[in-house]
Amino acid sequence: MTPGKPPRGLGRGLDALLPARAPAPARAPEKSYGEGNVFLCAVEKIRPQAGQPRQHFDDQALSELAESIREHGIIEPLVVRRRGNLDEFELIAGERRWRAAQRAGLREVLVVVREVSAKDAFELALIENIQREDLDAIEFAEALDRLMKEHGYTQESLGERVGKDRSTIANALRLLKLPGRVRTLVVGGQLSEGHARALLGSPDELSLATLADRVVKGKLSVRQTEALVRRAKAEKGAGAKGKKGKSPSVRDLETRLERKLGTRCEVRDRDGKGEILVRYSSWDELDRILETLL
Repeated sequence: MTPGKPPRGLGRGLDALLPARAPAPARAPEKSYGEGNVFLCAVEKIRPQAGQPRQHFDDQALSELAESIREHGIIEPLVVRRRGNLDEFELIAGERRWRAAQRAGLREVLVVVREVSAKDAFELALIENIQREDLDAIEFAEALDRLMKEHGYTQESLGERVGKDRSTIANALRLLKLPGRVRTLVVGGQLSEGHARALLGSPDELSLATLADRVVKGKLSVRQTEALVRRAKAEKGAGAKGKKGKSPSVRDLETRLERKLGTRCEVRDRDGKGEILVRYSSWDELDRILETLL
């Protein structure tokens, strides 16, 4: 299948995944596994999609959803596809509801069947999550990257498929340049997408990781983070000349201090005497540094 010819249902969003009319609740529908059929399915016969775009689920939100499902049931069917000729199914859309249904103790859930390929199922899952805004910035970037690598999309054609402009796709993919530890901070909500974009301007990967720690510990805003990165770039350029004349032991000491304190440090040594310069960008950051030292 070429990116220019989407299969039936792709690109039209959630409405394309669900039947035009909800089934009458007066009686349980017959189990038929063809395209568009809706029926009650045992939860143990449903499996999450391999490589599902969404990887992280908030535990408290799941508990709240489980309580709602316990009281009201699942109103909107889960979207699934049949796994080969087996009497088992793979989720396309609705994994959070499926997890919450299990937590609520439901034995069966309402599902609607779609006859689609594994590739189309992944695209539909991505579109569903985008429309619900369920993906964090890193999950979104990783899903886009996978679609481009595995299915040959360009940024422009992929943007058309998921309903985003090319610049949005390009900016999202830039987040994959973040070191793994910083990506984890974004996924965990300690850094926002705006913080992450600002940190990408850091002079090098070591500086980026150090600055990310400073942002988290100092609870800096995005604007403060941008200013912090600008200063780091300026100091990196100015300090490069000065550090050329420093001994390896002094440079190593500066690096260890910066990692320990999470801020820019400079050791000025003159024949065994000197001073240590520790930089801070706000009173909150100074308090954090003092708590580390004292």
